[in-house]
Amino acid sequence: MSKMRAVIFRQHGDTSRLEYTYVPKPKPGKHEVLVKVMACAINHLDLWTLAGVPGTKVPLPHILGCDVSGQVVEIGSKVWGIPLNKPVIVCPGILPRKIALKNLGGWDSLDDQYQILGFQTDGGYAEYVKVPEHTVIPVSNRLSFEEWASIPLVFITAYHMLATRAQLKPKEKVLIHAAGSGVGSAAVQIAKYLGAEVITTVGQDLKIKRAKELGADHVIPYHKNDFVAETLKITRGKGVDVVFEHIGPATFAKSLACMAKKGRLVTCGATSGPTVQLDLRFIFSRQISVIGCYMGGHAELKKIVQLVETKKLRPVLDKVFPLR
Repeated sequence: MSKMRAVIFRQHGDTSRLEYTYVPKPKPGKHEVLVKVMACAINHLDLWTLAGVPGTKVPLPHILGCDVSGQVVEIGSKVWGIPLNKPVIVCPGILPRKIALKNLGGWDSLDDQYQILGFQTDGGYAEYVKVPEHTVIPVSNRLSFEEWASIPLVFITAYHMLATRAQLKPKEKVLIHAAGSGVGSAAVQIAKYLGAEVITTVGQDLKIKRAKELGADHVIPYHKNDFVAETLKITRGKGVDVVFEHIGPATFAKSLACMAKKGRLVTCGATSGPTVQLDLRFIFSRQISVIGCYMGGHAELKKIVQLVETKKLRPVLDKVFPLR
């Protein structure tokens, strides 16, 4: 049996559980393709998967990595129209073929059979990854493989949150937390593309310039300034129309305090914990909406690729590491 290099874990825990080794090279089924992984982004979801997510069974040993770019090098017997050795990215959301071929309008993750590459299935911390043919999206040579791998999960999540769920409109004001994070850096760009006035927070002064380069109109260094007071000052006491929340209890209550009447808070994460306290009187008296988001759809990722190809959005690449 042919082997490939991979980083795996055999037990849940911290990064000390990661092991660089050789594993069997996967063989694609009739509706699958084998992608030679040229780059795979490191995502916060990898840490959660490694630690173990309550209620979700991860097959062990397991290969992490949900953001893959590479080239299709082998196709299944029922696969047509996918060129070999051309640049592609893989949509991290996986559905059965019959369901995936429908346009679900961004609601792919609501299906009970929905899975995420590198979470419930083996991912891209390896030389090769086997994926369903319909998850492959051709891309150009305009960006490096490392840049393309920086796009899928964070951009699909941010786009689903702002465009599909919050329905952010031109000239509305939006507060986006943590411009230096993966999903935050994507959200700043998407909000600006949608025509909004963008307020964002950063944890270090050195991130202020980068946030403005991404399109932020106002940057609040939250380690020095209270972001509620600063947001209300910028909006002349009215608050923002939309809050892009992915931190959790460390920011959630204060995020609500930043909101205008009829505001929408969209949330996709719980980085600082799963439990928050709410004053329901504040929510119903100001008629605020709290909107949950989980990933996004294949059609949304295709839209993102189009925006990247036309230079309206761009990946944010920090460091590159060898697989080992």
